[in-house]
Amino acid sequence: MILQHFPVWSGSMNDTTDTRQQILDAAMERILHYGYAKTTMSEIAKDCGMSAGNIYRFFASKLDIAEAMARKFSAEMYQAYASIAREKRPAPERLREFFDYGMVSTYQAIEAKAKILEVAEVLGDERPLYMNEQMAQERVYLVQILEDGIRDGVFRPLDRLDETAEFIQAALMKFRFPQLFSHLTLPKLKRELTGVMDLILAGLSRDAKVP
Repeated sequence: MILQHFPVWSGSMNDTTDTRQQILDAAMERILHYGYAKTTMSEIAKDCGMSAGNIYRFFASKLDIAEAMARKFSAEMYQAYASIAREKRPAPERLREFFDYGMVSTYQAIEAKAKILEVAEVLGDERPLYMNEQMAQERVYLVQILEDGIRDGVFRPLDRLDETAEFIQAALMKFRFPQLFSHLTLPKLKRELTGVMDLILAGLSRDAKVP
């Protein structure tokens, strides 16, 4: 059910943050119900009880709304990643959990709201810089785990940790955005992820040698 109960916006609202969130909430509900392509700014404005012109004061385009949706989801992911990176457990366990959490959370979110996938595809095509920014933020937590593993002697010494984290992300991209790259079930994806992580951790291990 699309939000229909907002008070008519008169232009006198001083709390810009609340108004922006109101618009975003209404847009998310409509996009997740009808899809990105079938949603218009005019419809979002109607759901909020305001004119389309007022919507553009807060979001320059529908694509900006899609990015705001993704940033909201990513913020929750970053909190979880930061928590995993800080845990007092062996680095290999945390590295496994990091990617398992990301895959399962994204997979389940898309299964629950299939239209999320459309938003992800649009952002991948139209806002590649945003996607790159997201991956760079994730590398901050990956580097922390790698540093801990090296310090504890379970990972071999590595130069350019950010680059190593980038290569690990590249190897596991299929699992970061599962429904974008495959139609496998979650159990099959988890099996593959476990196998790929085995190989990565073997390469990171203290006794590993680059051939």
